[in-house]
Amino acid sequence: MTGVDHMTTAIERTELALDIGAKTHAYCCETRGEVEQGTLANEPEALRRFLQARLARTGALRVLVEATGVYYLDVALLAHELGAEVTVINPKAAHHFAKALGQRSKTDRLDAAMLLQCLKRMPFKAWEPPRKALLELRCYGRYLVQLTEQNAASKNRLHALSATAASPAKLRADMKRAITAMDKRIDRIRAEAVTLIKADPALLKAFKALVTVIGVADTSAVSLLSELMVLPFTLRARACVSHAGLDPRLFESGTSVHKATRISKHGNKYLRQALFHPALSASIHDPYAKAFKDRLVARGKRKMQAIVAIMRKLLTAIWAIIRHPNPYDAKLLYTTPKIA
Repeated sequence: MTGVDHMTTAIERTELALDIGAKTHAYCCETRGEVEQGTLANEPEALRRFLQARLARTGALRVLVEATGVYYLDVALLAHELGAEVTVINPKAAHHFAKALGQRSKTDRLDAAMLLQCLKRMPFKAWEPPRKALLELRCYGRYLVQLTEQNAASKNRLHALSATAASPAKLRADMKRAITAMDKRIDRIRAEAVTLIKADPALLKAFKALVTVIGVADTSAVSLLSELMVLPFTLRARACVSHAGLDPRLFESGTSVHKATRISKHGNKYLRQALFHPALSASIHDPYAKAFKDRLVARGKRKMQAIVAIMRKLLTAIWAIIRHPNPYDAKLLYTTPKIA
């Protein structure tokens, strides 16, 4: 014997449980026996500062999030990136643990406290982020969306300048050069993303199936794949629609206030943006989608509401295609009278 204590030395760490929400996260955190609870905004920079501060307390941080919906993914990715140990618990397992604790009430604050107890008592199973190719593709997809938005804004400004004779010809020429340069950048980034997809058999199979959808070209396919391939394939279509913020929300107050139903917009804005142009194109070029839109408009819906309805339809079809790659069939998606 060397006199060395072979007992396992406890590692001092901060333990954090987050009850994930669309707008805010409730948290329960313990460091050196001291427990704190509160809420923080579901904003990347706010979350980064929060996690960095907890990590700095002991130099080690364990984070538990519940895989409710899909909002947990960005939280788990950020915590993992910062060097924290992350575990993701199945909602059903969390529910059973709460029952075992005898928890009868349900609030975000109570759920966060319950999740902290789960983190402390249950065996820790480290979460692994989606593979590198999927995360890289997500970066490409979001960058393409940003560049496309910038280019669309430039084209709108050029259109406005061209509408008045007072605008200098040299200024219009400069804007045209900028737009041409941006078009080339978008083409280059899209080509790089497609190269990444072609190097990955699973991505390539999904990509080939996706471009069979009327209205989905290469750029849209890249953007859609980049947001959807990182999601758990166990996610149901309804939850996927909610993730995109395309789920309808009613607004009623008392007996007199009944506002028009609108989409929640609480979800993934990149996914909504990636769906808009395919839906618009489908409403023109896909006879089944066009008939669906015309029926909605005839029933009193605005054209934009009809386009959003097509976005929802497309997303459910695209999600099914990605999970089980098969060619797209519009006849199975839109319930419509016989088309001549």
